[in-house]
Amino acid sequence: MNSVILRSQCTAWLQQSTVKSAHQLFLRHATPLQRRTLSSAAVNHAERPFRLAVIGSGPGGFYAAYRVLSKIEGSVVDMYERLPVPYGLVRFGVAPDHPEVKNCEEKFEEVASSPRFNFIGNVSVGTDLPLTALKPHYDAILFAYGASEDKELGIPGETDLKGIYSARAFVGWYNGLPEYANLAPNLEAGEDAVVIGQGNVALDVARVLLTDVDALRKTDMASYALDALSKSRVKRVRVVGRRGPMQAAFTIKEVRELLTLPSVTFEPVDPALFPPETAKLPRAQKRIVQLIQKHSASAPSSSDPASSSGSKNWGFRFLLSPTAFHSSPSSPSSPSFSSSSSSSSDNAQLSHISFTNMTLTSPSSATDPFDPSARPSPTDQSTTLPASLAFRSIGYKSVPLPGLSDLHIPFDVARGFFPNDLHGRVIDPSRGPAGALTAAHVPGIYCAGWVKRGPTGVIASTMQDAFASADVIALDWYQRAQFLNSELRPSEGGGSAEGGRGSSEKSGEGEIRRGWDAPALKGEVQKRGLRPVSWADWQRIDRAEKEKGQRQGKIRDKFGSVPDMLSVLD
Repeated sequence: MNSVILRSQCTAWLQQSTVKSAHQLFLRHATPLQRRTLSSAAVNHAERPFRLAVIGSGPGGFYAAYRVLSKIEGSVVDMYERLPVPYGLVRFGVAPDHPEVKNCEEKFEEVASSPRFNFIGNVSVGTDLPLTALKPHYDAILFAYGASEDKELGIPGETDLKGIYSARAFVGWYNGLPEYANLAPNLEAGEDAVVIGQGNVALDVARVLLTDVDALRKTDMASYALDALSKSRVKRVRVVGRRGPMQAAFTIKEVRELLTLPSVTFEPVDPALFPPETAKLPRAQKRIVQLIQKHSASAPSSSDPASSSGSKNWGFRFLLSPTAFHSSPSSPSSPSFSSSSSSSSDNAQLSHISFTNMTLTSPSSATDPFDPSARPSPTDQSTTLPASLAFRSIGYKSVPLPGLSDLHIPFDVARGFFPNDLHGRVIDPSRGPAGALTAAHVPGIYCAGWVKRGPTGVIASTMQDAFASADVIALDWYQRAQFLNSELRPSEGGGSAEGGRGSSEKSGEGEIRRGWDAPALKGEVQKRGLRPVSWADWQRIDRAEKEKGQRQGKIRDKFGSVPDMLSVLD
């Protein structure tokens, strides 16, 4: 049986079994030489439990940790998080009015309860603690720290005018993310808001702007955000995209929630943007189209008094690409307005946005604008929309941690993720047998989640992605691949593995201490003046937030700053 077939079969076994049972199955089908090699590897691994450092405590990190703990017998996982609190986007990215999405925290708590799991919060790897300080203490490092920045439009006025925010910052602000606690969006600047982008995050932003603030008071939304939303003047929200409804990225749940908001009307979508026959569309797309068409048909017309009353309303704007943000002393609807007015001086207030009208062409048929893969192309027409607030929601992006180059770990800055083999192994072209024409795995370095595939998908897809990364870690460990600090491998005949242990220390009882259990690593953290937060510490912060929230009739009241979080532990 050749090695490729053997590897693929082992991968399948690992999906359904523990490493121990997969080992038995592997030996049953392996050649005598493979049995001798793998038997010596099993002895080596039994001498020292696998130790993994996970960077990031969001869904990708926790699901990968869960899988590794269940696949590699005796393994130990140390999870590092830059904030004192865990869960990443589950805590700071999920909309407060979607508490059911946070049910995954129960699984994460189960993972954290394992005696083979350590949470090290309030330690920013790469910034506070160099990667070079971690490397000697682990067999592998899994990067799962998500996307910390967002993409920019790169158009005039974007960085000059007040009233323009990234959706990521706005979502972080109302969810209590410390770095955005002082964002202070001016929701009293005017009645018109434009959200650029048509993914689910864009619809979350629109829904929060339009929802009656009293309906949000029992959620875990930050108190300062509730205060600001209670004073908001926003009445009209336009959700703008370059493509049409057949290519939009939103899902039916988010659209339905916006369409059914109490006392909020919907502006009808042009029927010409939909195919004449919807029965043959894929089920998910058909449901979205039918939902929008239904509400478009029942929406009040522009001549209806209800549409021009003081009630709130929202609508999609398709086939528009932003070209510039502007500030003007007059509104776009006034006689003195000119669409050619340029973006104005620093700190001026946004008043309107100009767009180029787009048309769609399909790669398979140049005349089919309903093809999901159709691409937008500019026309010679333009549109202007009034806006006192604008939210950029065109995607997140991951950035490299400081110090990756010290360990010769590549990162694709342009694309915003680690180069990998699609399974989770970080690869480097310079390590391949044919130079730039090939690539090889960087030993012991793996990735999961958005830093692996880009900022796409939901928690369920992140879980499957994390499981895939964890499975190849288990497979590599089982197949005795090269890991960190393992330049010397056991011989085929079962020789010693002196180079496979990395930096380890023995306790008084002779037990080998590695990873976070190693006094040298904890000493390095203390030497740098860091204050690590354990899982027990997080539980104290968690209880304090819930107690604060109960006094206000909320699920919890989050601490909005790191000092406030740490004060609970004093």
